[in-house]
Amino acid sequence: MELSIVELATVAPGTSEKEGLADALETARHADALGFHRIWFAEHHLTPMGASHHPELLMAAAATQTSGIRVGSGAVLLNHYSPFKIAEMFKQLEALFPGRVDLGMGRATAGKTIDLALRQDRQNPAQPDHPQQVAEVLAWLYGTFPAGHAFAGNPMMPSVPEVPQTWLLGSSVGGSNLAAGLGIGYTFSGFINPAGAVEAMRNYRERFQPKGHRLASPRSILAVNITVADTHDEARRLVGSARAFTKRVRAGDFSALVPSPDDAAGELPPTEKERPTSIVDGEWPMFVAGNPTEVRATLDQMVSESRADELMVYNLIADPGDRRRSHELLAEMFELAPRSAPAPALSKTHA
Repeated sequence: MELSIVELATVAPGTSEKEGLADALETARHADALGFHRIWFAEHHLTPMGASHHPELLMAAAATQTSGIRVGSGAVLLNHYSPFKIAEMFKQLEALFPGRVDLGMGRATAGKTIDLALRQDRQNPAQPDHPQQVAEVLAWLYGTFPAGHAFAGNPMMPSVPEVPQTWLLGSSVGGSNLAAGLGIGYTFSGFINPAGAVEAMRNYRERFQPKGHRLASPRSILAVNITVADTHDEARRLVGSARAFTKRVRAGDFSALVPSPDDAAGELPPTEKERPTSIVDGEWPMFVAGNPTEVRATLDQMVSESRADELMVYNLIADPGDRRRSHELLAEMFELAPRSAPAPALSKTHA
């Protein structure tokens, strides 16, 4: 089983976005050395809790500081951008780092301020057609505009025949239908909608249609919020940060930071602290947490039920040291083959 990471460049309590970015690059180096398959960077705007606003920048930085791990976007929010711009940007990244670039495409409505700030035409805003936008990105990358199309006959970077791997990120059956119909990879956000994972991922596999030089067969990733520690009690303590942050956001606090485990413990009611972190009566948890044995059992069941080809680790562990320890335990758990030691950190991060 291949393991990957989606990185938010989480800003630890008492630190700044500069340190969050440095921690994200250190996580990339650490994951590369451990043998993780890929690291994707999120796109979030006006969110103090995470410093990953433009995944392309972190992808380029991480790729220069690692040797074998794939780098990608998880996800670039296509509804805000020109398909041509995205295709060309990721094609150039592929030229810079051949065989290591992933284009993960998604969409999000992040509130009136962000949507307006990212919009070019504020007087006559168009409603993006997501399926059409994804299809246009693919047409640019693979040179498949039909004859007579306004963009036909304009190959993108013809001296670079390679293209990045293309993935659609979603959390519903609708997204799985789109990915399957386009013949590209599909990543399900199990940390958003765990109850919908099995249906959507099986639907993708059943409806997959090979398209030319894209994937010959379905390829799926299951992204799960995972917290592993040496003991059950320590994992339950650490996952409190994710629970409390989620509670803050659901209460409308969009300036919320990820709290320390101690602060989280003071915020969460007993009923929230006691919620399952493993599968109970067939119901998947929002947060998977525990010692290695407990977490492995839960993840094995999730993979079996969803038929995922790969697992992607998402978490909101407040302290970067605890976060990387969780990654180490996962690497040991799934017997990842280590790569060579990572390059030394370019700058000192906080303790």
